[in-house]
Amino acid sequence: MIHYHYTDTELNKILKTLTIVVDTREQVNGHIMDYLRSKDVPIKLKKLDTSDYGAMIPKNEELGIARDIYLNSRVERKASVDEIVGNLGKDERTRFENELIRSQDIPLTLLLEDPEGYKKILNGTYRSKYDPLALLGSLNTFKARYGFEIVYLDNKFSGNFIYYHFYYQMKNYLKSGAF
Repeated sequence: MIHYHYTDTELNKILKTLTIVVDTREQVNGHIMDYLRSKDVPIKLKKLDTSDYGAMIPKNEELGIARDIYLNSRVERKASVDEIVGNLGKDERTRFENELIRSQDIPLTLLLEDPEGYKKILNGTYRSKYDPLALLGSLNTFKARYGFEIVYLDNKFSGNFIYYHFYYQMKNYLKSGAF
């Protein structure tokens, strides 16, 4: 295996080309797209097999990148506690679990756009009659089974979170030289 180590200058040039890949089926994400555009972050719309967001470094022979490099990591966004409760209900649970199964071999972060989301789950402050302890049990069981994390965050920070989440993962990957 060949390892290549970039200088800090090379690494910074390469990371400026970091492109956020957005699933074409992702909806109501104007706040994220606006953030990325305001920071001149390249965006690529592409159907993703799992989740809503990924990242890549495009081929750039001048920077020593011989082919597109896709990061093996994803972010799944949920706009509210009500959405995640709906995903865990009878009608959507199998579809949601199948998505988690497809994601279990890659680092996955579930971004729940509600800074009070955990509190709302504990208190049962959502539209469903889903029992709060059963809901928490389902979420924690799925986290343990499929190895993902949940981040509760105000949606005004979602674009920033997504960008820097992938930025530092890609930086670490490029520094490792294992590609």
